Amino acid sequence: MLKLPKVMMAPLAGVTDKSFRRICFEKGAQGALTEMVSVKGIAYHDPKTAAYLQRHVDEKVVGLQLFGHEPEIFGQVLGELDDLPFAFIDLNMGCPAPKIVKNQDGSALMREVKLVEKLLKTMVKESPLPVTVKMRLGWSEEEKNFLEIGKIAEDAGVSAVALHGRTRSMFYSGKADWEAIASLKESLSIPVYGNGDIFTAKQGLERMQQSHVDGILIGRGVLGNPWIFAEMEALIEGRAYTAPTKKEIYDTILRHYHMVLEDKGERVGLLQMRKHAAWYLKGLEGNGKVRSAINASLNMEEIQDILQRFLCTEN
Repeated sequence: MLKLPKVMMAPLAGVTDKSFRRICFEKGAQGALTEMVSVKGIAYHDPKTAAYLQRHVDEKVVGLQLFGHEPEIFGQVLGELDDLPFAFIDLNMGCPAPKIVKNQDGSALMREVKLVEKLLKTMVKESPLPVTVKMRLGWSEEEKNFLEIGKIAEDAGVSAVALHGRTRSMFYSGKADWEAIASLKESLSIPVYGNGDIFTAKQGLERMQQSHVDGILIGRGVLGNPWIFAEMEALIEGRAYTAPTKKEIYDTILRHYHMVLEDKGERVGLLQMRKHAAWYLKGLEGNGKVRSAINASLNMEEIQDILQRFLCTEN
C-alpha cells in the first residue's frame, strides 16, 4: 500500500529537476514529483528523456510523473521498466500548456473520459509501482468533471489523486477552489491531495485543516523557498520555526549552483540557475541590481563573489 508524506513538492516543468529536489529534501521535504516526462520519449529511447529518469540516492519519496494519452504506449513502457528508482508513477492530467494539450495530453485528457478510464486501467495493470493521478477541476467552468474522473481513478485501482483547484481555461489565474478539493475528498475513499495557491506554510496548514485532505502538493510556493517544508512541519507539530539567515540563503544558493553545474555543465547550469537565483533573492532589499549582475555573467567565480558581497557582507 502506497503511503505518502502529508506535504510534498508538486511537479514543476523546468524546476523540479534532481538538483532542486535534493535541495528541498535537505531543507525538510519528505516527498516530491519529477518534472513531467514524455512517455513517448521513454518508448523511443530519447537520451534527453532518459535524463529525467534519474534520482539521487539522497532523495526520499519521489514520484515519476508521466504525460501522454495512448494506453498502448503506457502499457509498453511500464511493462518494460524494471528497477525504477521511484516510489510511484503519476499521470499528468493537469498541465494547461498549449504545446501539451494540443497533443491531447495533460489537462486535455479530462475531456476524454473513456480514454482516461482505459489509460488508468492499463497503467495500474502494467506498472510495477503504485499509480497516482494529478488533475484539474476540468477543462473549463462548463466542463468540470473532477468528481467523475476521481471516481474512475478510484475504480481503476489508482492509489491516490491530487487535484489542482483550477480548470484548464483558468491556467493560473483567479483563485484555486479548495471547496471543490474538499468535495473530492468527501467522495473518494483513496487518499486525496490538494494543490493550488499555497505560497506560505500557514496557508498550507489552513488548506489541509479546512479541506480535510490527506495531504498537499506545494508548487509555486517552493520557488526560492525550499525551507517552506521545514516550516510546515514545525507548524503541524506546534514547534517554533526560525527563518534562514542571509548566510544560510547564500550557502543554499551556492550548493544549488554546484549541483546544477555538475549535472548539466557550466554554461547550461549558469543559464538555468538565473531564475532560481532570482527566486531565492526575491524580497531582499537591493536584489534587483544583484539579479542583473548575475544575469550578465557566465562565470561561476564572479557570480559567487556577487552573491557573497550581497548576502554575507554587513552593511
